[in-house]
Amino acid sequence: MTVCYRHPDRATALRCTRCDRYICGDCMRGAAVGQHCVDCAQAGGTPVRRAARPRVRAAAGTPVVTYGLIALSVLAFLAQLSSQEIESELVLWTPAVAHGQVYRLLTSAFLHYGPMHLLLNMWALYVVGPELEGLLGRVRYSALYLLSALGGSVAVYLLAPITTATAGASGAIFGLFGATLVIGRRLRMDVRAVGAVIVVNLIFTFTIPHISWQGHVGGLITGVLIAFAYVYPPQASRTRIQAVASLALLALFIALIWWRTAELVY
Repeated sequence: MTVCYRHPDRATALRCTRCDRYICGDCMRGAAVGQHCVDCAQAGGTPVRRAARPRVRAAAGTPVVTYGLIALSVLAFLAQLSSQEIESELVLWTPAVAHGQVYRLLTSAFLHYGPMHLLLNMWALYVVGPELEGLLGRVRYSALYLLSALGGSVAVYLLAPITTATAGASGAIFGLFGATLVIGRRLRMDVRAVGAVIVVNLIFTFTIPHISWQGHVGGLITGVLIAFAYVYPPQASRTRIQAVASLALLALFIALIWWRTAELVY
């Protein structure tokens, strides 16, 4: 995660438009074009040579995980079109999960009911995914996506009618929305637009029939919790807290799955 050049304990994605160094909200100074760091603002009209960007950072910025998730979802949809059995065997159906097919809790996040369902989710992933992947790194971003998808599925497993068959990446997408809101606040950015997107999508969730509100809300809550654990701990212990929080949330999901299964089967 990139940090402010003057405050190494503050994560940020903002850059000075003159020298290209990373700056936090306190170090940002408004300019006619873009924003300047404190040093460039004090230098005034003095020419400033832009810092060369390391090759490693540029390569690391390629959102390969986001593109991979989109490709995997598209391939899964093509497989659905070729065989109805794939859909029936991999969607989230509570009785099947209760009888041992726990993998459906994750595989269902890569299946979609129709091209429009796929298009809307993949477009949202394409819009919000690359920035989050660049800020969190590929490993943390992958954990965020998968845990959000699982969190949405667990909420469906706990709360939805047992006869409902559920599929889609919406739980994971809502998790990314929630994480964007938390990380934006942490970086002291204007997050009103993100908040509005979440509110509008929640309104659609609860007003349009046949939409899994359980999956959306479960994914959103999971994304918010993971993002808090990823960006708010102190720098010295951040990696350890991130790992512990991820494993703790996974353990909670496993316990909830076990409890719900015991309730349904025994």
